[in-house]
Amino acid sequence: MHKKLIHNSRGFSLIELMVVIVILGILAGMIMPRLMGRTDDAKITKAQVDIKALSTALKLYKLDNGDYPTTEQGLKALIEPPEQEGTGNWKKGGYLDQKSLPKDPWGREFIYLSPGTHNDFDIISYGADGVPGGEDKNKDIKSWEID
Repeated sequence: MHKKLIHNSRGFSLIELMVVIVILGILAGMIMPRLMGRTDDAKITKAQVDIKALSTALKLYKLDNGDYPTTEQGLKALIEPPEQEGTGNWKKGGYLDQKSLPKDPWGREFIYLSPGTHNDFDIISYGADGVPGGEDKNKDIKSWEID
């Protein structure tokens, strides 16, 4: 009697294991497509957050120096003082927490225009494809369109 009890409690049968594997496969098939598209959404959100942070730093720069950096000075003026006149109040240490300019989530530099065509300055990321225009993940992310 005791041997039979031990024999029945040995583990899972092959059929039970196959049922569990099939169930896990079905769940993965339902969940993975939803997660795969989230990478692009996360990159777009990161670009928007970075543009907002750069915009805030530019506004602080203007408070200290009286105007935004020119297009020629670029965003680099946020991390090191420009050599041009009129930047005597540049904040020691710069206007960003890091000592280098952030790149967009696709590894490219943000486009900076000052004066901008839509505001005092414009900051743009050309999205995943890196060229102006596009839709979905390739859509341009523009400072004047961010809430």
